[in-house]
Amino acid sequence: MSATYYYLWSTDGGLLSDLYILILIINIIMVISIIFFERKKPSAALLWVAVLLFIPVFGFVAYLIFGQTIYKERIFKIKEDDDRRIREIISRQLAMVKSIRFLPGEKAGDYNRMREMLLATNYATITGDNEVEIYTEGEKKFEALIDAINSAEESINFQYYIIRNDELSKRIVSALSEKARQGVKVRVLGDAVGCHRLPRNFFRELKDAGGETAFFFRSKYLHINMRINYRNHRKIVVIDGKTGFVGGFNVGDEYLGKGPLGYWRDTHLKISGSAVYSLQARFFLDWNHAAEQDLEFFNTFYFPEMIPKEGSVMQVVSSGPDSRGECIKMGYLQLINNATESTYIQTPYFIPDQSLLDALTIAAESGIDVRIMFPCKPDHPFVYWAGFSYLWDLVEAGVRVFLYDKGFIHAKTIVVDGLVSSVGSANWDIRSFRLNFETNAFIYDDEVSAELKKAFEDDLEYCTEVTCEDYYKRTHAVMFKESVSRLLSGIL
Repeated sequence: MSATYYYLWSTDGGLLSDLYILILIINIIMVISIIFFERKKPSAALLWVAVLLFIPVFGFVAYLIFGQTIYKERIFKIKEDDDRRIREIISRQLAMVKSIRFLPGEKAGDYNRMREMLLATNYATITGDNEVEIYTEGEKKFEALIDAINSAEESINFQYYIIRNDELSKRIVSALSEKARQGVKVRVLGDAVGCHRLPRNFFRELKDAGGETAFFFRSKYLHINMRINYRNHRKIVVIDGKTGFVGGFNVGDEYLGKGPLGYWRDTHLKISGSAVYSLQARFFLDWNHAAEQDLEFFNTFYFPEMIPKEGSVMQVVSSGPDSRGECIKMGYLQLINNATESTYIQTPYFIPDQSLLDALTIAAESGIDVRIMFPCKPDHPFVYWAGFSYLWDLVEAGVRVFLYDKGFIHAKTIVVDGLVSSVGSANWDIRSFRLNFETNAFIYDDEVSAELKKAFEDDLEYCTEVTCEDYYKRTHAVMFKESVSRLLSGIL
């Protein structure tokens, strides 16, 4: 053994020992910061304190990646100010479309209060002139998207969390490039972590054609990005300010069922109507922050006048770490609490906080038919096992849980009583509610909601229901994975 090797690994004051002490000191400083400066929830704060003090090296690395929020106020202060200013402008701009076609029956009053809550807390303007198309398969969704791109005449604003370096993405970029060559204003916004595998020249054709690109919260160090928190998880496309897409699909061959998880089941919406204004405004806010530009909100080029008509009532709700509240989660809670017959949920990740657990438990124990559809296979094993640990609690309370066996279910939906629903990018987990930027459409329409409910019921053909008996048959290895994953789910 060389002298250098011995020095590094000696326990009597060597380099490794000094490094360990340094990390421990830094961890203590982090603990002080968590207690006195960061506004974490008590349960998460206590867990971070325990991890930093009792598992110093792991805690140090984990906190750098997942935990630090001390610069959150400074990072998003300008973005928050812009959001508030522009939302007020858009809210006034859309005042004329607030006439609402109420739902039939006495239940309209319940959802009226919900609409008012989302309008007051999130500037989620209420629009009642929307046409909605639902896509549950990648082939149909991307064909509709490409058709919309090809029909664009003035502008295309294109935003996704993940854009892959594969055949589908190249096909879409080629279509965007062709429209840019024709004089259409094309902007593409990706997330720096979600798109980190893209080569530097991936958008060269688009840029040469006059298109623009930007990446949200990009690191200065090329493909190295330790900022796992504060990712822009939204999926928004707006064509000519008149047609919008929002939902769960990202862009890549795997979303066509060509990846290792097999068949891909997701849910996405195509919207025509004044709700597109809200999607356009959301894109502008994110683009201005990422590209350090100042797109003009008063320009009718991007906000064309809509022809008045009767359609689906809708609110587009966005939330993120720059928001003062967890607006999408509050919308979910309102839907669950207003249910009188059924609540159907589809989600690939399920790490709820206590408020959602209590709401779902109360609903099930009150006789509401509560069903949750969850993947049978994990794409993120840690999150999968953590989610299962929470699902077992709900099964015991009477919630029916179904594992989707056909492939991977990535849809983020809730349908209540077949009357009201929500579709978007927000998973049912703490990360989506508090740390990621998300956008969901809340739809107050019995026809659209009934179609989403039927899609859920059709999916049951490919599901296996889990029972209390399955809970008691778990192996010790499974119980260990669930316990450890659940313990750390509050911080990762």
